Amino acid sequence: MHTIEITQDDQYLFAQGTHYEIYKKMGAHLCEIEGKKGCYFATYAPNAAEVYVVGDFNGWREWDKPLRKLGPGGIWAGFYEGVEENSLYKFFIKTADGRTLYKADPFANYAEKRPGTASRITDLTGFDWEDEKWLTEREEKDMFKEPLAIYECQIGSFMKHPGGEDGGYYSYKEFADRIVDYLKKMKYTHVELMGIAEHPFDGSWGYQVTGYYAPTSRYGSPKDFMYLVNKLHKNNIGVILDWVPAHFAKDEFGLANYDGGAVFEHPDPRLGEHPEWGTKIFNYGRTEIKNFLIANVFYWLREFHIDGIRVDAVASMLYLDYGKKDGEWVANKYGGNKNLEAIEFFKHLNSIIHKEYPGFMTIAEESTAWPKVTGNVNEDGLGFSFKWNMGWMHDFCEYMKLDPYFRKENHYAMTFAMSYNEYENYILPLSHDEVVHLKCSMVEKMPGYRVDKYANLRVGYTFMFGHAGKKLLFMGQDFAQEREWSEERELDWFLLEDPLNAGMKEYVGELLKIYRKYPCLYRDDNSWKGFEWIKADDKDRSTYAFIRRTEDHPKCLLFIHNMTPMKWEDYKVGVPHKGKYKVILNSDEVRFGGNGNEFPTEFVAEKYDCDYKEYAISMDLPPYTALIIEF
Repeated sequence: MHTIEITQDDQYLFAQGTHYEIYKKMGAHLCEIEGKKGCYFATYAPNAAEVYVVGDFNGWREWDKPLRKLGPGGIWAGFYEGVEENSLYKFFIKTADGRTLYKADPFANYAEKRPGTASRITDLTGFDWEDEKWLTEREEKDMFKEPLAIYECQIGSFMKHPGGEDGGYYSYKEFADRIVDYLKKMKYTHVELMGIAEHPFDGSWGYQVTGYYAPTSRYGSPKDFMYLVNKLHKNNIGVILDWVPAHFAKDEFGLANYDGGAVFEHPDPRLGEHPEWGTKIFNYGRTEIKNFLIANVFYWLREFHIDGIRVDAVASMLYLDYGKKDGEWVANKYGGNKNLEAIEFFKHLNSIIHKEYPGFMTIAEESTAWPKVTGNVNEDGLGFSFKWNMGWMHDFCEYMKLDPYFRKENHYAMTFAMSYNEYENYILPLSHDEVVHLKCSMVEKMPGYRVDKYANLRVGYTFMFGHAGKKLLFMGQDFAQEREWSEERELDWFLLEDPLNAGMKEYVGELLKIYRKYPCLYRDDNSWKGFEWIKADDKDRSTYAFIRRTEDHPKCLLFIHNMTPMKWEDYKVGVPHKGKYKVILNSDEVRFGGNGNEFPTEFVAEKYDCDYKEYAISMDLPPYTALIIEF
């Protein structure tokens, strides 16, 4: 138990937007004041006429437990003796115009399980963390020089209890055991969890949030979530959370019109609402709201030991006219469409987080050509660690969907990303967004008969793992889930009884092992020092070849891809020097679901001018086949 009362200093720092531990004071905190045990409540409601706390501890009586307005800043607070852990509560707010509202606590650390909407009092202290070694090493490593292979996952639909009530969800603890086993076997480095912050509607996947400071109660308590993170860290797996500062849900019990006026959202609906999404937009110009969001990142980092955030819908924050028609938005003071307040918010967030925690990742899902998303804040960059390469994702998916006959006319879709690769620190994402809303699963995007689809996808994944940039796959993609993803059912694990799906899982596992074993695949991701095209222009045969290398490790890898159903006989590939070239992976092996075309275990380079090189190796290259060759 500890004293938690809000001081003048707390109010000042919160009003300045720099109280990065405000979550330790706001909300509901069990404590002892003047020898009395109870709970201290505090909320930010600057427009309210009166604020009360109601809960099961007082029979939800509306006018029973008033909070006191502490000063002109708009914080209301009060202590009530005898209130215990797990009690349900809300703030009962009388607005300036006489209306009354029941509101969940914006700073609550735990919430009633939906469809209930109350907040729940909890104590976050006392968890026995065992990940000190992981956290120490995280801060010492250079994340840009390390492998990063992310498994994007939605807990509720990874696996389900058959016939289970309320969706058959695994708890955080049950999920921990299953996911750790899977990620270790497959050799992923990180898991990215969708929808952890509390949200009322399952179908929003967690992207319409009502409780930014509460791990969703669908899967258990906050300490159960700590157990999950702790277990992942003990098994050397990092944890990234999807974080949604772009918009929030309109539900009456949530942040929208919190005290009868616009508190969290911008008061002008042209700046404060997304008409396309039916959500509210945060007021990034209000210091207290910036503080709410920035402190939220520190909260997940410090209280739950999270290793990074993937920031959702960054483009919608940067552009005032994003998804809006004429008349639905307001230009900035210079007459442009850039959201100057959101830009400043990102710079503030990234600079303060990375100064204190250099090993913590901030990842932008940004879909435009906005410059310097991962650039230094001091050089007018936004300061993110990484950016999702949405351009690469779009070009890759559109190319791979094509009938091979048409691929030669779109050959440069697969080479274009390298022309701008140096400008940002990129992650190559094949995320949940690519396998929903009738876009088809990854394997069903592929052309041809079923066996061709799988062969295509193996070659495509090989291209992805060889290409510059960190990696992200959504769950199910690594064993070629055939149906689109739905949050209502678990992954189609039964498909692993099929040799093609089992083969795909084994193949992706091999790609992950190779990715983590060879530093040339991750040390120089945003430099031409680490990547060399060998065949970028062979559009008539729809083949690609490139080399990955790094200055601080002798082993290099040559990647060769045939994107057609044609066999190319006596196919020659230029190589840098004479010597032996060892085949370490062949996508056409029977164990992966291929046709079993074999290659020698190694090629010997011959003197032959090819691809602007003095030496070459030659082979018969089978249809839809990828090779990885070590030298």
